[in-house]
Amino acid sequence: MTLPHLTWPRAAGGLTLTLPTPELVDEVLRWRNDPAVTRWLIRTTVDPTAFRTAWLASVDDPRDHAVVAVLDGRAVATGSLEVHDGMAQTEPGSPGDGCEGLLGYLVDPAYAGRGIATAVAASLLDLAFRDLGLLRVTAGCFADNVASWAVMEKLGMRREQQGVRDSWHVEHGWIDGFTYAILADEWLGRGKPLASGGSQARPSTS
Repeated sequence: MTLPHLTWPRAAGGLTLTLPTPELVDEVLRWRNDPAVTRWLIRTTVDPTAFRTAWLASVDDPRDHAVVAVLDGRAVATGSLEVHDGMAQTEPGSPGDGCEGLLGYLVDPAYAGRGIATAVAASLLDLAFRDLGLLRVTAGCFADNVASWAVMEKLGMRREQQGVRDSWHVEHGWIDGFTYAILADEWLGRGKPLASGGSQARPSTS
């Protein structure tokens, strides 16, 4: 979402994060349904038309902060931060309204292992806490998706839940799921943001 106080594009290590455009979304669709990407997703393959429509609509949704990461002129990753209400008693002006975010990230398999997911996620945590003033951000994954939860732990997120056989996977059946979270004061107390220097996406050598 484009809000008056948000600046796009923005740097994230060696990446440029920008709002979705038709051209960038089409680039993402080159790899979005790759089995290497869909293996650990809840929503596996996507319909290109529906995907394109949803991503372009996110630009006008004040609670949907979807970005595309560009490296060497290519769309190599996506990130999402969905703002939602926290658990709170129903009182007027409750601080629970719009106080939490749900973090997500995907990387083109051709660019895996370069710190791209970490850089994208770190930049979105900065967005959540420095720009949007959220209280906490959560993220979830299958317990067997080690690469995903390793990013969360690298960023200082805490494993708050292990759901025992709460997640169905097409290859593995019912397996465990993890939920991670981090609070604003925890992230802001870490010092220099990873997105601006602590995690550099290595440029392509091809």
